[in-house]
Formats: sequence, structure tokens, C-alpha cells
Amino acid sequence: MELRDKVAIVTGGASGIGKASAEAFARLGAQVAVVDVNQAGAEAVAQSVGGVGIGCDVASEADINAMVEQVQGHFGAVDILFNNAGVVTGGNPLETPIDVWQSQWEINVMSHVYAIRAVLPSMLERGSGYILHTASMAGILTTHGNLTYATTKHAVVGLAEWMSITYHDKGIHVSLLAPLGVRTPMLGDSESSWASNAAGPIKEPEEVAQQVVDAIAQERFLILTDPIAQTWMDRKNTDLERWLDGMRRLQVKLDSADQPN
Repeated sequence: MELRDKVAIVTGGASGIGKASAEAFARLGAQVAVVDVNQAGAEAVAQSVGGVGIGCDVASEADINAMVEQVQGHFGAVDILFNNAGVVTGGNPLETPIDVWQSQWEINVMSHVYAIRAVLPSMLERGSGYILHTASMAGILTTHGNLTYATTKHAVVGLAEWMSITYHDKGIHVSLLAPLGVRTPMLGDSESSWASNAAGPIKEPEEVAQQVVDAIAQERFLILTDPIAQTWMDRKNTDLERWLDGMRRLQVKLDSADQPN
């Protein structure tokens, strides 16, 4: 799909991958709605790209419906939906409160469902549309130390695969962004033991945004931010038991690194 003259929604657009993607979409001629719970941040990015900034709590279906109506009223029908907003909170199953689980489920998973429900009928009617989902390699492999994040991102992968299989022949194309480490506020300390051992090579948001626009142009499903991700996926698929054993050894290494001297 070409981006020129297309109407695009980018959630989580006030910073990181969302901000860089909104800027990249606009450079290629798209009309961009920058959506974020941080309304001031969304408006600032929108002003810089000639778009519209909208404050929205993506965990609320009512908020998402109102946001989509606002975008349609401003620009017209939505061509591209980039479900990019997400949070990383939580830890293990014994210490993470259930309300944290529920909050992360609503933001990381249900926000995608709510937005799909809001834009898909029009896309199907027109026989054209593009939906992108930001998951993580945590959703294809896993992530050490944060069960809630790994679980919700696995759900996003399943959702994106199902959407691609079901609606591709109806003109709705789907991409899944599964980043390794990206230098955003979510990554935190990029020099930490977790980042250096488990997050893989750290990319800049602008690099990832370029990979996103390339995938849209090619109408390609899987977007990996570094070739090493494919190597890790192949290892898991080839010998799951060996891969699990390696991940366990890495967990021991991370635990040791986090112990006080």
C-alpha cells in the first residue's frame, strides 16, 4: 500500500516508535491522526506533521470509538490503523496484582480489538485497509522477568495472525511489528543487564519506523527489527527443549547480575 493521501491512525503516537512512525507516514504523504493518552504530546507531534492530535485512553472502547469518529470527521475514512500503544508493567504470577494484569490486558490487547471493531466495517465495505499491530519479540519468544508483558504480547501475535489469515483476501492487509530493544522510554536503562543480555541490539525509533513503512509498501506481515531475531526464532522452532534450556541459563545469568556485590 502507498501512504500518499491515506488516512492513518497511530496510537501511542506521542513518543518512541509511534512518534517516529507518525513522522515517517507524514513524510510519505499520509494524513496522520496522532493518538495518545498524553494529549499534549499527541498534539505536539501532530502539529509537527500537519496532522491532528487526539487524547485517548485506548483501554476504553468508548474513547476509541469517539477517537475514530473524530478522525473520520476530520480526514474521512481510515485507511491505516497502527495499534502501537502499549505498556510494560508487572512481574511474576505471585507478586503481580490482578488489577495490573487486567490493566495491561486492556491496554496491550483489548485496545487492538476495540480499534479493529471501530475501523474494520468501513474497510470491508471499501475492500481496502491496512492494520498494523505492535507486539514484541516477547510475544514470539518470551521475556525474562515480566510474565504479564510476555503473555499479553503473545495474545497480540495471535490476534494479528488470525486477522491476516481471515481478512487478507478481502483486501485488508495486516502487519505485525515484533521489535527487539528500541531506545524508547519503555526500554528504561539501555545499559542494564537485561537490556545488554536479553533485549538484543538496540535500535533507534526512526530505524524501526522506516522498517514499518517498508513493510507497508511491500504488504509484508512480519516486521523484525534485527536479523538476530530470526535466528532466535529458528532456534526455538528447530529444537524447543534446547531453546528452553538456553533461556533458563540466561535467566540464571540475569538473576546473578541483579544480585548485590
